[in-house]
Amino acid sequence: MFRSLSGVNYRIWAAGAIVSNVGTWMQRTAQDWIVLTQLTHNNASAVGIVMALQFAPQLLLLPVTGFAADRLDRRKLLMATQGLMGLLGLGLGILTVTGAVQLWHVYVFALLLGCVAAFDAPARQTFVSELVAGPNLSNAVALNSASFNAARLIGPAVAGLLTAAVGAGWVFLINAATFGAVLLSLAFLRVDKLYRSERARRTKGSLVDGFRYVRRRPDIMVILVMVFLIGTFGLNFPIFISTMSVSVFHQGAGEYGLLSSVMAIGSVVGALLSARRDRPRVALLFAGAAFFGAGCALAAVMPSYWLFALSLTVIGVSSQTLMTTANGTVQMTTDPLLRGRVMAIYMAIFMGGTPIGAPIVGWVADTFGPRWALGVGAASGFVAALVGVVYLVKYRGLRVRFAGLRPSVVLVPREEVREELEGAEATATRAS
Repeated sequence: MFRSLSGVNYRIWAAGAIVSNVGTWMQRTAQDWIVLTQLTHNNASAVGIVMALQFAPQLLLLPVTGFAADRLDRRKLLMATQGLMGLLGLGLGILTVTGAVQLWHVYVFALLLGCVAAFDAPARQTFVSELVAGPNLSNAVALNSASFNAARLIGPAVAGLLTAAVGAGWVFLINAATFGAVLLSLAFLRVDKLYRSERARRTKGSLVDGFRYVRRRPDIMVILVMVFLIGTFGLNFPIFISTMSVSVFHQGAGEYGLLSSVMAIGSVVGALLSARRDRPRVALLFAGAAFFGAGCALAAVMPSYWLFALSLTVIGVSSQTLMTTANGTVQMTTDPLLRGRVMAIYMAIFMGGTPIGAPIVGWVADTFGPRWALGVGAASGFVAALVGVVYLVKYRGLRVRFAGLRPSVVLVPREEVREELEGAEATATRAS
């Protein structure tokens, strides 16, 4: 499960990343809380706008950020982005501690943070391939997810307690300090032991080569569609959890932070289970999407705070299984020269769909109630699972065969699938 930690560089990176991840989750929790309860009167749409501003640059800057990850020294790029993110946390913290913060300040900082994170995300995702050897890449990706979600166990709970005790501004300042850990880890890496790959060259069309590559890969295309659906309409946890906590169960900041931590338990379990597998399996994508939809539907009808908290663990396991498998599959099957650009597309779709989905989900929560907003998340999981089934039928030969009245699901050989597709195309041509 932890085989990637046998490499000294990955151990150094993981140590710095876990500290920084805790700070990131602390800031996210405190930021959503002050927007919902201090800067507005329980306005979920405002939380959705903050999320939209923070993730919109993932889409707007997509061609440039992906090429930067393939072209530049990723270690130096990460040192720049992590340093800037720390400074932004410091600025928001000072405004909040002094009592000068206003809603528009949070909007501006969210947008600036989104611009920096747009360069940080593809570089950070692909930097893992420089820390570990190829066979352990899937394990390293899963352990990164486990680290991120282990921080979710600690960060929101600590943020909730600190926000209630001393205020959200100090949470932002602590987050700014945690970026020092990842900067130190990057500085102490043994550069001579990095698994460097050939850097992309600036040529005509190099900024869009990633799009051309993805278009020729139906397996990656279906993953991106599924990630878009769930990332856009399903992974709006700040809205789901904050509105259910405040509007439905009438809880305070500490209980709100605890809910995020409870869901992170499921996320850590899902990531560690993925780390145990020798390689990502496509079938887990579709199972994860279906269980995610079921988990959101279950959470939407829970009558009490603690039953709602319990249902969040199902969402955590299923969403993390889906996302870790998707991330590992894309990274391991992509040409190394194009990995940064393809991962930029992946991250843009994963996080960049939030500007579309978060305001919609926030509006549903304000207009119809938080339970209906969770219903939107459930629908995204079920539709994503259906997309996966269609792909399996068309490209992997998924068929239902009957032995008498007893059905069974089988995968037919690719040659038979190809013959079926060619026959269908010929029939369509004759009909036209």
